[in-house]
Parts: sequence; C-alpha cells; structure tokens
Amino acid sequence: MPKFSRASLRVVLLAASALAAPTFALAEEQPTVVDSVIVTAARNPEDPPVVANARARLSETPGAVAVISAESYANRYAPGVADLLRDVPGVYAQKKWGGDTRLSIRGSGIGNSTHNRGTLLAQDGVPFNEADGFGDFQLIDPSIARYTEVYKGGNALRFGGALLGGAINLVTPTGRDAGGDNLLRIEGGSYGTLRGHAEAARVWGDWDAFAAVTAQQAEGWRTQSAGQEQHASLNIGRRFGEEQEVRLLIHGGYVHQEIPGAVTLAQVMSDPEAANPGNRALNYQRDMGSMRAALQTHWRLSPSTVFEGGVYATWKDLDHPIFQVIDQESRNWGAFGRFDWEGELAGRRADAFYGASFRSGDLDANQWVNVRGSRGAQTAKSRQNARALDVFAEGRVFVTDQVALVAGGSYGRAERDYQGFKLPGVASTFNLAAGKDDDWFAPRVGVIWQDAGGAQVYANLTRSVEPPNFSALAPTVGGFTPLRPQEAWTGELGTRGRRGALIWDVTLYRAQLEHELLNYTVNPAQGIPASTFNADKTIHQGLEAGLDWTLAQGLRLRQTYAWSDFRFEGDVQYGDHRLPVVPEHLYRAELRYEHPFGWFVAPSVEWSIKDTVVDYQNSLRSSSYAVANLGAGWKLGNGLSLFLDARNLFDTRYVSNVSAITDARLVSQAVFFPGEGRSVFGGLTWRY
Repeated sequence: MPKFSRASLRVVLLAASALAAPTFALAEEQPTVVDSVIVTAARNPEDPPVVANARARLSETPGAVAVISAESYANRYAPGVADLLRDVPGVYAQKKWGGDTRLSIRGSGIGNSTHNRGTLLAQDGVPFNEADGFGDFQLIDPSIARYTEVYKGGNALRFGGALLGGAINLVTPTGRDAGGDNLLRIEGGSYGTLRGHAEAARVWGDWDAFAAVTAQQAEGWRTQSAGQEQHASLNIGRRFGEEQEVRLLIHGGYVHQEIPGAVTLAQVMSDPEAANPGNRALNYQRDMGSMRAALQTHWRLSPSTVFEGGVYATWKDLDHPIFQVIDQESRNWGAFGRFDWEGELAGRRADAFYGASFRSGDLDANQWVNVRGSRGAQTAKSRQNARALDVFAEGRVFVTDQVALVAGGSYGRAERDYQGFKLPGVASTFNLAAGKDDDWFAPRVGVIWQDAGGAQVYANLTRSVEPPNFSALAPTVGGFTPLRPQEAWTGELGTRGRRGALIWDVTLYRAQLEHELLNYTVNPAQGIPASTFNADKTIHQGLEAGLDWTLAQGLRLRQTYAWSDFRFEGDVQYGDHRLPVVPEHLYRAELRYEHPFGWFVAPSVEWSIKDTVVDYQNSLRSSSYAVANLGAGWKLGNGLSLFLDARNLFDTRYVSNVSAITDARLVSQAVFFPGEGRSVFGGLTWRY
C-alpha cells in the first residue's frame, strides 16, 4: 500500500462527485460530431471548435500528427492507453493485462518489457515520465481528456524533446469547452468489470472550472490480474482579457494491479487464462499513488505573439512486489515556456515558436526480499537524481502561397546522478556513487505544400537523441552501466487531406539509428528485470496509413495499416536480423453504420498479417492472428446514450504482444502475453 492514503483520495473523489449534482435544466442535444483522428488543413464544420482548433494547429506541422477527440471513443469501452490510441495510424499500443500496455511509435522502446521509454507521455504538457524519461501508463485516464495530441518522432519539437517516438499529450477540458454542464457514465461487463465516471463544468464570469472523477474495478480475465483504480481531476481558470488566462490544474490517482506475467507460447494456446507460476508464488502486483499540480498561462503579448508556459510538481509512490519488493518514491518538478509568433519575413508570411523546458527529479529506491508479496530482508537502497533541459525553436516561411520551408532544432542536456548505499550484511555490486551527463543538438528541416482544398504533402529530416534512463543505467541488479545515448536521423514523406468522401493520412519514414537501446530478459520465467545494451547500427522504416471512406449516407469504412520494418544493419552478432516485438504488418478496419434515428452498429477486425519475431536471432515467432469485434449504440434523447462493445467474438486464442529475448533456443520462452478472450462491455451516459 503506498503512502498516499486511500481514505484521503476517497474524500477527494466524493467532493468532486458532488459537483456533478444536477443543478441546471437539461441541455439541448449536442450537435453531431466527427470522430476521425486524421488531421487535415481543411476544417470540418462538424468538429467541436476546441477540437477543430487543435487539428488546424497540428496541420501546420510538416510531419505525422493526429488528434483524438473525446467523441471518438465515447461510444465504446476505453479505460486505458491501448483503447485511446487504437485508431492512430502507426502507433502500436497493445494491452498486456489491466492497465499495462506495450507502446511503441516507430519502434521506440521496443526492447522494454515493461513501462514506457522513448515517448513523452503528458497531460496538459505536464509529463507522466520521470525526469530521466522513464514512464508509466497506468495513471492515464482517457475519460478526463477533451482531446489528445499525438506528435510522432521529431514532430514533437514544440514540447522540447527529441525522442524517436515523439509525444502524446492529453488535454483536460475546461469549464468552457467540456461540451456540457454535467456528465454521468456507468460501464460494466466481462471479468467483473465496473467503471463509473462523473464530471461537471461551470462558468462564472471570468472564472471557469472543470472537475471529474473516475473509479474502476475488475477481476481480470487471467488469474492474478484483478485490479482497481481511481482518478480525480480539477481545472480552474481565470480570464484577464482576450487570450489571456491563468489556470490551476490538479490531478490525483491510485492504481492497484495484480500482475499475471508472461507465459510460454504453448501455455497461451492451451491455458491462456493462467498466470505465470512465479508471479503467483510471489504475489506479483503494483500499488501506485500519485499527485500532480500545475500553474499555467496562455497570454497574448501582442497581435503577433502568444506566450504559453507553466510550472508544475508531481509526487509518486510505488510499492511493487515482483522478483523482489521494490519501493520507490519520486518527486519531480519543472517549468516550461513557449512563444508563438506570426508575421512576415522578407515580405513573406512566416511563423515560429521558441522556448525551453526544464525538468528535475529525485527518486528514493529500496528493495527487499519478496515473501509472497510482503517484505523480507532489505537488499538494496539507492538515490537517483535527474535533470533535463531542452531549448528549442522552429520557424516556417512561405516561399509561395502554397509552399512553406521549415527549419529548427533543439539543444538538450541530461544529467544523471546515482548513489547506492551499502547495507549491513548485504554483498552488493552497486557502485557507491556514479553519474553521467550528456548534451546534444538535434536539428530539423522540412517542407510542406498545401493546395486550395487543404490537401497537404510534406517532407522532413530530423535528428533524435534519447539519453538512457535509470532503469537502463542502474537496473535493480548489476550496478551502474554508463550506456551511450541512442541517436537517429529520421526522414519522413507524407500526405494528408480530404476529398469528397475520402479522408487520408499516409506517411513513409526511415530512421537510421546508432547505439539503439535494446533490452533482453535475462530470466523471463522468474521475471528478472531486463538488461540494456547499445546496439551498433539499426534501421527502423515503415508506412503509416489511415483512410476514412464514407461509402453512403451514414455508412463509413475506417482503415488503418502499419508496415514496420525494424532490423539490425550488419551487426557482428545478429547480422541483418529483424528486431522483435512489433508486428511487421498490422491492419485494422471498422465498418460503421449510423441510422438517422440515432442508433449505430460497427463491426471491426484487427489483423496481424504475418508471424512476429520474438528473439534477436529470429529463431522464434508468434503466430499471426485476426480478431473480430462488434460495437453498437443508441442515442435515447435528453442527453442519454447507450453502447455495447463486444470483443474477440470468436474467442480466438492469440498472442497480443511479446517481450524481446536474445536467442529463444538458449533461454526461457515465457515471454508471451495472451490476448483477452471473448468479452462484452456496455455503458450508459447521461449528459445534462
């Protein structure tokens, strides 16, 4: 149990829930909105204004981006990151169990068997990642996002980073753009799942406020996979004039999740609901509490310049019985600021942004012998301090009315200070003190062309740099390892737009990497953490494609496809072998019919077309699969709506994702995560 009090959180949840009491008359029916995630330069009149503005802003980027509105998943069960990002072309987000997800954008962090690396996860610009870049998914609640921005790779420059995967930023509703005064939502279904959500939005003159709470519990499909979580969010703003405001944002969360772990391929096919025996014996689980607060401003300084910035602080406590009991408490704080300018340069239309981001954090890490989930003798103690600075700028000048040239870059610095403490009677290989500092410059150039109808063609070249985090530098076994930063040059060529019944988004990319941070599980059967090494040269290349096609009135076909070709390049040990984990071909399609009377039906399929590599020697693969699903819903009027979400209709046994290993012929093959069996979820939403 973390130091964060459950009782305290329940008080917060109850107080916020009280805000959702029905104090106003029923609102008028909300207008029909589109649920595409594809960004186009041509505005869609059916988009809510706040979402349309976000799409217009991201359409200025000469690279692959996406916007996910809350409306796009309002009529299905979407408790976590995998459900939130489902329809974004080229984003690999697969559920393992509970809130645990495998996330990779263009091969970012593919070696990590757990947690997040290589992609910045943030809410309202405040990172979920620690200051060293290490991150978790479990504290993200899609229910309290008005929309979500996805910046792939170097297109995330406005956040200051230069990561291979880019950035994902959830934007919280305000009292002015939440879409209604009050909302109540109840969901439930298979595996003992029950989820409730309440929110309220208010405006008082220059003041506005949005408050929301979410609570969920589930027994889980697999043995040793029960969990519960609660989230609370508060966003209070004060206007001081047109485009001049200050906001206070507070978020709290608690997650308890049992961990069933990975199993062998034979177990996936014969008994997929079973947990890894080692996980059951040691009662693997995760208890995590967090509080986050930020003070931010959006301030127009002149007709041509707007400033956005803020300061924030976060606290997180983790109690994590795995191969040992890991207890970590972290404190992070940071500040960021960005100026957006529009004007002319040499008589041509131009715009630019420039700014800086600073992050600092410290983490107290302790380990004990795991005695069936309880603490035995202490085995390790360390303190980990990290600081990061990014200074960035990007400018765009229109050399013609339709063509703009883009150039920019970021200077980054990462500092890592580690101190391990000797414990009485413990023979430890940990260094007593160690550290590592890295700095770099990551340039970026690009071009974007746009026709009169808003269709775009773009190209760019970007350098990315990822310094190793503490999980790589100082894993829970083995001491401090001074790894090199991962570096890459990535080129993109793409097009997006809307023509009649078609909306498209297609991008080709190729990344040439050096020193890629790769992991392999030393002993998967026992869950020993991954070791990290720098590869020599690797290549990540692929195609990301999304197509929305309106076949007839009310009938739409949505398709996404990703080709992911990741491999070593002339490696001494692995030659040109393919890198594991991410499927080479992944296709999703949904055919949705919406009737004028307010009901819809939407069959869909997810198809991993080819067997997926599991080890660096390419000696083992997981089988291809196809999973069929069915969604349906009905708008009842007076703000009420129902949905039904049926998954894996034919109860297919398949592998959802894997953990990387070096050579499956030499080490344990318990690295497979079973995809969930047949399940049905339903929900009722009342917006008033």
